[in-house]
Amino acid sequence: MFKQPLTDLSFPYSFASELAPASSSLLAKLLEQYLDPCAVRVVEGAVTETTLLLEQKWNKIFYTGSSRIGRIIMTAAVKHLTPVSLELGGKSLVVIDSDTNLDVKKYSPFPSKWGCNNGQVCISPDYILTTKEYAPKVIDALKQELEAFYGNKSRESKDMSRIVNLNQFDRLSKMLEEKEVSDKIIYGGQKNRDNLNISPTILLDVPLDSLIMSE
Repeated sequence: MFKQPLTDLSFPYSFASELAPASSSLLAKLLEQYLDPCAVRVVEGAVTETTLLLEQKWNKIFYTGSSRIGRIIMTAAVKHLTPVSLELGGKSLVVIDSDTNLDVKKYSPFPSKWGCNNGQVCISPDYILTTKEYAPKVIDALKQELEAFYGNKSRESKDMSRIVNLNQFDRLSKMLEEKEVSDKIIYGGQKNRDNLNISPTILLDVPLDSLIMSE
């Protein structure tokens, strides 16, 4: 909970997510250490703390996260006519034409997909559009780069990030296990719920109305 009453709301508050407690703790520690607390404050907590913050009148609310929580944020902001910026992720797209240079070390979507927290960031490329003829070359390039980074047994690699929690692991597993999707896996797909591990996975020609293409 808050160490002092929320009476002065003229400076920014940053709310750190309870879903990533280690990152939340580090953020609170570093900002307090290097920034003036009269200018920026970090609040750690969950639903109770978020609800209390949303009851206050703000000059602006910026939120990044899911559309479900985004609706809650906007509903609360309406009461005070507070302007909002909602960055709710999306289906980040990569287009690879048949004359694209497949030097993956320079141009591959790999680094920002699997290399940055196992794709658990809003800017992570979500799917690739390419020609039917060029698809096999793109797939081969991605496979080679994955094996160069993590070896043949990526799930055993200490450099492979884990899924943030069980809820997210189950949500992703459900997408991969959907009837129309499971037979589209052409690389990876192995899962271990005990250690929140999902190996790098490539799917080909997934139905557009599937969960993995609409979530």
